[in-house]
Amino acid sequence: MNVGALARRLGLFVVVIWAAASFNFIVPRLAPGRDPIQQRLGQMAAQGGYQQQGIDAMVKAYQARFGLDQPLWKQYLSYLGDIARLDFGTSIALFPTKVSDLIIHALPWTIGLLLMSTLLAFTIGTLLGALMAWPRSPRLFQYLVAPLMTLSAVPYYLLGLILVYVFGVIVKVFPISGGYSTGAVPNLSMAFAWDIVKHSILPALSIVLAGVGFWAMGMRAMMVTVEGEGYMLLADAHGLKPRTIFFQYGMRNAILPQFTALALSLGYIVSGSILVEVIFTYPGIGSVLYRAISGADFFVIYGVVFMIVVAIGLATLLIDLVYPLLDPRITYERT
Repeated sequence: MNVGALARRLGLFVVVIWAAASFNFIVPRLAPGRDPIQQRLGQMAAQGGYQQQGIDAMVKAYQARFGLDQPLWKQYLSYLGDIARLDFGTSIALFPTKVSDLIIHALPWTIGLLLMSTLLAFTIGTLLGALMAWPRSPRLFQYLVAPLMTLSAVPYYLLGLILVYVFGVIVKVFPISGGYSTGAVPNLSMAFAWDIVKHSILPALSIVLAGVGFWAMGMRAMMVTVEGEGYMLLADAHGLKPRTIFFQYGMRNAILPQFTALALSLGYIVSGSILVEVIFTYPGIGSVLYRAISGADFFVIYGVVFMIVVAIGLATLLIDLVYPLLDPRITYERT
């Protein structure tokens, strides 16, 4: 890829991030009547959970923080400057905790769980899907079509409930909630690390089982498509080894759409698997977003949504740059 093509893609990435930031700025101000912050704080005061004096102090703090008494264009410029520093403001429900602190504390849990689960499901599912479509593979792989198709149709949160019942209620092998044992003090010991691994097995397994079926069915369909291509027949006519035809000619061409879907899946890792984290009360971004939506904690929602857009934009940009390396036929040179 030449410098011009790279500059165009980086420019498009910047435009997407700017559009997402602008969307986050505009949406709250489209609410009828009072702004959503005042409305939420009023609800909290009416419920009796907060003193009116505390509510007034929070309103004044937000007005001073975001310059709500200033012209809209000044608010917008100030907002863009804050976003550039990843400063999303203060949580309403957990005032005066900063939104960035909530995201930073929850993000490692989500990345550790979903990154490994997604990559594992992608690797296993893609390989199984290719083997199911390959006519020279053992017949055993043909019997996997029905189970994997079933897994691809079952939502991961439903698999999570099944795993909780089987391994948490009947067998009682793995812990069914939390990121680590109650009362445990986080430290860098092997015992604490193993405790974290045990608590992540069931939520990770629910994601892997559902993901394996999805990736396998997608790869199987693409592998069936490329098997009839001329280069596959030519490679077979030249007497190449079946393993070489399978990996270098079959999988290499069939896997491109899989990588596109993988890039989007990796982008969505930032948001977490909300329902899985809620089911297992896992302390990740999904749980933070769920509590924010339930409690109308607007700034937390805006911060998480913006981080999701950035992650998806980065993942898409990365796969866009990697595509020419995966398939030399793809080029961004202008003819």
